[in-house]
Amino acid sequence: MARPHLFARLAALVLPLLLFSCGGPVYAQTIPAAADGYKRELTRIVQQEWGLDAPVSVHAAQIHQESAWRPGVSSGAGAQGLAQFMPDTSAWIASIYPDLGEAAPYSPGWAMRAQARYNRWHWQRIDAADVCQHWAMTLSAYNGGLGWLQRDQRLTRQAGGDARVWFGQVELHTARAAWAERENRQYVRRILLQLEPIYRTAGWQGARPC
Repeated sequence: MARPHLFARLAALVLPLLLFSCGGPVYAQTIPAAADGYKRELTRIVQQEWGLDAPVSVHAAQIHQESAWRPGVSSGAGAQGLAQFMPDTSAWIASIYPDLGEAAPYSPGWAMRAQARYNRWHWQRIDAADVCQHWAMTLSAYNGGLGWLQRDQRLTRQAGGDARVWFGQVELHTARAAWAERENRQYVRRILLQLEPIYRTAGWQGARPC
C-alpha cells in the first residue's frame, strides 16, 4: 500500500508538469540581454557535439539556470563561470577531452564547449524511455552527479517503479539530503519546463524536449 506522504510528494512534483502541459501558467522569465552575444557561438558548439538538429535551447536554458549568462560569476560553493563547473569537474573534463584545452571555466567559449561535451557524456551513459526522460536524467546527473542518478534509479527499481522514466518515477526516489533532493528536482523542472520553452520561442534552435 502506498504511503500518504508519497502521494503528497507526487502531487507537489507532478502538478507543475500538468499545469505546463495543459497550457497553464509558468513563471515569467526574461532572457538576459547578454545571452544574445553568445547565441551564434553556442549554436555552433552544440551543433558540433550533437549534430545539425542540436538542442541549443536546452543548453541555453541550462546556462540561464546556472549563471544567468554571467561568465565571471562564482557560487558560494565554488562553482565557476557560465556553466558553473566545480574546479575538480573542470579539471576532469579537460583531462578526458584534451581537445578542449586546459580547463578555463571563466572563459565563455571553453565553458560552453565543456557544457555541451559534459551533457553528451551523461547522455551516452543513460538509458531512458524517451527524449524528455533522457534530458531530465541528463540534467539531474549534470547537477548532482551520475552516481547519484544511478542510485536514484536503483531505488526506483527496488520500489517497483520504472527506472527509465524520470517524471513521476525516478524523481520520487532518492537517499539524498532533503536540500540536495529539492535543488536537483527543481533544477531539472525549471530548465525543461520553464526556461527551455522561452528560449525556443525566442528562436534558439531545438525541438521541444518535453
